[in-house]
Amino acid sequence: MNKVVLVGRLARDPELRTTQSGTSVVSFTVACDRRFARQGEERTADFISCVAWNKTAEFVSRYFTKGMRIALDGRIQTRTYDDQNGNKRYITEVVVEDVEFAQSKNESGGMAQDSGFSAPQTFAAPQAPSADIDGFMPVEEEDLPF
Repeated sequence: MNKVVLVGRLARDPELRTTQSGTSVVSFTVACDRRFARQGEERTADFISCVAWNKTAEFVSRYFTKGMRIALDGRIQTRTYDDQNGNKRYITEVVVEDVEFAQSKNESGGMAQDSGFSAPQTFAAPQAPSADIDGFMPVEEEDLPF
């Protein structure tokens, strides 16, 4: 199984491109804090290259900017290419399948409101509602089995 889940901040603005066949692709880097730090040292982060395609690429490009928290899942992919000097280069990146906002509109410093933000909170398959403060989940009447 090849499954990756990341939560972090965008290290730079996403770069949207279009292939010759018209397919949207976006590249971006996610900075994920490491869990622990050595005593007396600051916590460090890993900078992970990510790529998303098609509608997911357009969504990331439109609604995410440098510094925003992002949650995503996907798979690790490795590939090689020859650079201008003929040297073989290796790339490891996360191919993003689903992406979600990992911060509220208020945490974004008003960026979302200033940009006419009207996107849903997720761009993934619908998920079960999250639990409220009392630990109960809201249930629609038509969802009841009796």
